[in-house]
Amino acid sequence: MILTADILNAKILIVDDQESNVQLLEQLLHAAGYTGVTFTMEPEQVCALHSKNAYDLILLDLQMPVMDGFQVMESLKTNTVDPYLPVIVLTAQPGHKLRALQAGAKDFVSKPFDLIEVKTRIHNMLEVRLLYKKLADFNKVLEQTVLERTTELRESEARYRSLTELASDWYWEQDENGSFTKVSGPVLEMLGMRVDGVRATSQDNTSDGWDDQERAAVYSTIAAREPFLDFVFHRVKQDGSHQQFKVSGEPMFNQAGRFLGYRGIGVEVFAGTLSH
Repeated sequence: MILTADILNAKILIVDDQESNVQLLEQLLHAAGYTGVTFTMEPEQVCALHSKNAYDLILLDLQMPVMDGFQVMESLKTNTVDPYLPVIVLTAQPGHKLRALQAGAKDFVSKPFDLIEVKTRIHNMLEVRLLYKKLADFNKVLEQTVLERTTELRESEARYRSLTELASDWYWEQDENGSFTKVSGPVLEMLGMRVDGVRATSQDNTSDGWDDQERAAVYSTIAAREPFLDFVFHRVKQDGSHQQFKVSGEPMFNQAGRFLGYRGIGVEVFAGTLSH
């Protein structure tokens, strides 16, 4: 919502080479309560003045020596800080109205001035202009907030990864299709998977020493999208030595409840030869 005080405090620049027109518009605006009105009779100065003061509205005469209003609008388009062109053109030539709008002007006022029309168009234009600025400011705040939240999430993820690496021997993640996206440690070997993430056949597993029943149990848990804690994997190596691992995992879901995959950790709890 734009307050009346915001509109009356807006910065307005009058650009006209005729002093009588400048005085008329100044008196009109001051009488209506506007407090931020300035003027120039040198159109070649408008671009620099706008860059310095960021006017909310420019009342621009089209027919001026040295530099006409169309040339002024072209120069204003070089302002990369604010692409919005807050211009109402002042013209006594009906044929110039369409050309002015095509050049970027937002509205026009006909000469000789109808004072009620002038005040109405200025008020409406300023209201739209200030709403545009408020929206632009909101978008900047939103972008900054999103950037900050994204940074926080990345930092949190980095801390989480660091802690899991310190608290476990390895870490793993799967996507919603079961493909491993992050792997640290022997999880692929345990699950009978090749490096490309494709499950190996039972023939491929005959000599790897891992327990097929344990594999089947964890496959079933993952297929049901259930968490598991300290699931035990055993392995008997070809030299007769034994290894035992504990694996924990949890499914990941987004805010809408859509399944995203699994993540988990594992530790080796025993390695050696069992005594009889």
